[in-house]
Amino acid sequence: MGLENYRDLSKTGSDISAGFQFEFFCAHCSRKWKSPFKAHRMGQLSGFLARFSYLFSDMRTSVRATTGAAEVGSRGARDKALAEAQAQAASLFSVCQECKQAACADCFSPNDEMCLPCLEQSRRQAHRNEEQAASQAREGARFTCPNCGTGHAGARFCAECGFDMASTHKSCPGCGTMQLRQARFCTDCGHGF
Repeated sequence: MGLENYRDLSKTGSDISAGFQFEFFCAHCSRKWKSPFKAHRMGQLSGFLARFSYLFSDMRTSVRATTGAAEVGSRGARDKALAEAQAQAASLFSVCQECKQAACADCFSPNDEMCLPCLEQSRRQAHRNEEQAASQAREGARFTCPNCGTGHAGARFCAECGFDMASTHKSCPGCGTMQLRQARFCTDCGHGF
């Protein structure tokens, strides 16, 4: 399938300037390229005969037939001219894999096969995803267990050692006095926690 980023500048029908030309453009900037004008000889001949027929009334019937043939033949000739122009324009414009629009060489990254606006948007999204993943990782390791040092996300019990993180004090198994949770030894009997 050829490029779709074009305007048809063709002159069809019975005209002495009948022919086909297409203007291709970048979807992101003002760069344009016109295909070479390809004359449609049958349409030009028909236009010439139509102008000449006004001098001679006997030729009008044959001119109508020639004009009809030129109209029918112009469809196939136009399609062929368009295919040739699209093939030439393919070396100047590339289609973005993301937005499917044609972009010129200045607005397209061949390594990424994307136009620059889509590439920038893709990079911003990747950056946002990285920030979100880093934030989630930081959030997950926001708290550490005072007993074993394992990171956790704020649960009541440590997943590694089962330590109860909600209580602020603990009782000494040796003498039963209440000690701060961070204490490594009992202040009354010296028992090690």
